[in-house]
Amino acid sequence: MVLPQHTAAWVFNKQDGIQRLDRVDDLRLPVLREDEVLVKIHAASLNYRDLAIAKGGPRLVVGKKDLIPGSDGSGVIEAVGPRVATLSVGDHVCAHLTYGLSETEPPQFHDICNGLGQKIDGTLCQFGIFHESSLVRIPENLNFLEAATLACSGLTAWNALFGLKGKEPKHGDTVVVQGTGGVSIAALQFSLAAGAVVIATTSSQEKADKLKSLGAHHVINYKEISGWGTAAKSLTVDGKGAHIVVDVGGAATLSESLKAIRVDGVIAVTGILGAAANVPTLLDCKYSCCIVRGFFLGSRKQFGDMNRFIERHDIKPVLDQRIFDMASKVVAFYLESKW
Repeated sequence: MVLPQHTAAWVFNKQDGIQRLDRVDDLRLPVLREDEVLVKIHAASLNYRDLAIAKGGPRLVVGKKDLIPGSDGSGVIEAVGPRVATLSVGDHVCAHLTYGLSETEPPQFHDICNGLGQKIDGTLCQFGIFHESSLVRIPENLNFLEAATLACSGLTAWNALFGLKGKEPKHGDTVVVQGTGGVSIAALQFSLAAGAVVIATTSSQEKADKLKSLGAHHVINYKEISGWGTAAKSLTVDGKGAHIVVDVGGAATLSESLKAIRVDGVIAVTGILGAAANVPTLLDCKYSCCIVRGFFLGSRKQFGDMNRFIERHDIKPVLDQRIFDMASKVVAFYLESKW
């Protein structure tokens, strides 16, 4: 088999916006090293991280000229280096975003900053070369489009719910999710599969209908109900609050998350999307008698655990209605308009 020497790809020339994202049809591939894998990319998904890197800013400096962006993607292995031990030609895999971590090592912020689509080439390409540690096998019940959504939103949601031993959601527990973003929808699906009661927050009736169609037991419109945290607590079976709150807003939502949580419950801080004038402190966590847990993504072992859970419960990630051919420059406009 003759391996490809070039790939079509999207690349960044400078970090001052999406307009610097250009398509190159014959980008030369690097030589496959002994611990690397050549993957034919079948699907890639877009994340807020990709837009933030495109715009640049503190801690978002890219690592090379003509960087291929993309945090998430899936495909088929075309070749492996001689030291690759866990993957084989023909395996269906998806990206893990990080680089060089052991199977059980939890990613830290600097690992994310050194990962795919920022310091090393990402997934918006036809063929890509990745370190063995940057890939995992996809769940057998998912297609490439579905598997391409797992690394950022899926794994973050899994870690939020199952990352703290002894605090995993059980049948009858209550989980609060915020909004209709990728992390929140994945957390909703995982929670329902575990038998938990799910309370969701959102800002419109249209989104509320979507959440209910996906199985949410209760939906709170935070634009209509001020103090959604207290409202969420009142909806729990015993009135004592949620066992887990998956917080995606950070500064903007933590105050309400603290109102929604029960004693000894867990607030999983997954995002930093919002801003607020009065941000809770560690002492607020003490007064609420709860656990507030921060993390980034999850380990490759957690990724494997999640994938087996997805297979066992036949969970299908919820995809955006707009799916683009990689050759179309509409990808750039989509990235710019989505956030």
